[in-house]
Formats: sequence, C-alpha cells, structure tokens
Amino acid sequence: MTETTTDNRGIYIGDKPLMSYVTAAVMQLTSQNSNKLAIKGRGKFISKAVDVAEVVRERFLKDKVNLDDIRIGSGEFTNREGKQVRVSTIEIDLVRKA
Repeated sequence: MTETTTDNRGIYIGDKPLMSYVTAAVMQLTSQNSNKLAIKGRGKFISKAVDVAEVVRERFLKDKVNLDDIRIGSGEFTNREGKQVRVSTIEIDLVRKA
C-alpha cells in the first residue's frame, strides 16, 4: 500500500512516512468532525500503526483524545505466488474527549 487510505472507519497504514499518517489522523479527528478514528495496520505495519496512534495521542492532540479500544487478530489472503498466507492485524481506536 503506497497511499494514505482513509474512509469513515479509519486510516490504513502502509509504507508512506509516519507523519503522513499522523497528519491524516489529526485532520480526520479535528476537521471532519469525526469523534472516533480507527488506525489499522497489518503485518510489518503494525508497529507503525502503534507509533501513529501514540504520536497523535501524546504530541498533536494531547489531552484531546483517548485510547478507546485495541483489537488484534489475523487473517488469510493469497499472495502473488498464489500461496495462502496468514498475517496479523491491529486496529487502534482513538476517540475525541467530550
């Protein structure tokens, strides 16, 4: 994934720079009147998803958002070689304080 993908449910983390995702998250939580945001990562992007959530929570929107929920799991998909692969996933929900 090479672009910042956002929808009503969240931001999907890929290989762009960390600050691209942080900016998208801050914009979604402040400009778009969204009360809740899910930051989603899978495989090697799980650690970047955690970093994005922490930078948003501790640097940019300190005392304005709370960690609401963290969900972990795994899923299967077929890779380019046609082989079934299992990959871990994480979803981190941030919610604006009232």
